[in-house]
Amino acid sequence: MKVVALAGGVGGAKLADGLAQVLQPQDLTVVVNTGDDFVHLGLYICPDLDTVCYTLAGIANSETGWGRADETWNALETLKALGGPDWFRLGDRDIGLHLARTVRLNTGEPLSRIVQDFCEKLGIKATVLPMTDDRVPTLVYTEEGELSFQEYFVHRQCLPKVTGFRFMDVEGAKPTLGFVSALQEADLVIVCPSNPWVSVDPILSLPGIREEIQKRRVVAVSPIIGGRALKGPAAKMYIELGMEPSAFTVAEHYQDFLTGFILDNLDVDQAGKITDLGVLPFVTDTIMNTPHDRKRLAEEVLDFGTRLENRPNKKEEGA
Repeated sequence: MKVVALAGGVGGAKLADGLAQVLQPQDLTVVVNTGDDFVHLGLYICPDLDTVCYTLAGIANSETGWGRADETWNALETLKALGGPDWFRLGDRDIGLHLARTVRLNTGEPLSRIVQDFCEKLGIKATVLPMTDDRVPTLVYTEEGELSFQEYFVHRQCLPKVTGFRFMDVEGAKPTLGFVSALQEADLVIVCPSNPWVSVDPILSLPGIREEIQKRRVVAVSPIIGGRALKGPAAKMYIELGMEPSAFTVAEHYQDFLTGFILDNLDVDQAGKITDLGVLPFVTDTIMNTPHDRKRLAEEVLDFGTRLENRPNKKEEGA
């Protein structure tokens, strides 16, 4: 089974790691959100890509879910002592990667080629792709005005009330070439348990991608469990946008292309409503505290996807 997984940060990285434990490397392509990317202290930083790569390489910080294990903070401490901005935490090992990437981007190399090279050096066998080589920064509309994503997410700690989102220049951006070809060859597309608004929607907003995904069998895993997000502001965003944070609301968000939807045992009462959307639900334990949990959930997702093979995709349903 050839699989394309759409991923954001920590939740997406965990499921991607589970899939990498189960699938042959040539059968897994992980496409990662780059709307979070930004330039800080002159360095080009890709938070979601780095989280996915560190996790797949087995070197992620297991306590935070982001950043490197066995990290040191000498550069950040020096920066703070000299009065520089220390609100975005960059470890010494992490800075080394950002330096290497920034130098190569400044010479004109595409991000996708750099990521491929980094994956080889980190021992990552599966294919990891940025969603695009173009820059499409996520902007967050709030009651205090428009904020860049990292200003909202890290510097302001998600406190301003959200009113909407914009993915700058996405209309003119091109999906990475490998992304489109992987979708065309995919037997199953998996939407990882990442924030629908700011991790998955930037990927889906790229020209032609949503239409291509509608032709495929698609399974999504809910990032909302018991009305809460395990990590990040997804539930808060739903509330501030006037919607109930729930597994059902996530399924509704994706219903134009979903074939199946995986929700946690805590939300079993919502399975009937998801069925009413024309989407087949599957209820299981979706919390991934350990590598074993990641593998177990990945196996269940793939088994569920296999059982959906005879169900029409959304394009076929509408034909």
